[in-house]
Amino acid sequence: MAAAAPGDLAVIAKRWKEKRGSLIMALHDLQSRFGYVPREAALELGRQLDVPLARIYEVVTFYNYFKLEAPGRNIISVCMGTACYLKGAPEIVAKLSQKLGVKAGETTPDKQFHLQQVRCIGCCGLAPVVTVNEKVLAKVKAADVIDQVHACAKGA
Repeated sequence: MAAAAPGDLAVIAKRWKEKRGSLIMALHDLQSRFGYVPREAALELGRQLDVPLARIYEVVTFYNYFKLEAPGRNIISVCMGTACYLKGAPEIVAKLSQKLGVKAGETTPDKQFHLQQVRCIGCCGLAPVVTVNEKVLAKVKAADVIDQVHACAKGA
């Protein structure tokens, strides 16, 4: 992701500064801009919001939505909701972990893929479901998932 432009952070800070209890929303905006919460950007946002860096890190480390490291170029999300879980999501995660050489929550060393487990994607009728950069893969089979992921990544 691109480096933080001072204007980007000023816009985020201005949007949320006067709203009580808005730190989480400001951090959501920051992560939406960069794909994660860069330390330098968090420091500057805290300065502009008059929030200590310790408070920002308290929030960022409490909620697992926030990432402190840049994710890979292609984000693979495996739904672990009940329908997906029962129809093979754990096997899909295991196959992806084996083929990519990372565990859920990690990024490949070449920064091409970030593997994550998510609670529910909301496509229960298509279970098991995997998304690759917002593209939904339905009724995924563990044996086919790596080929499907690579096909999506090439199209990204």
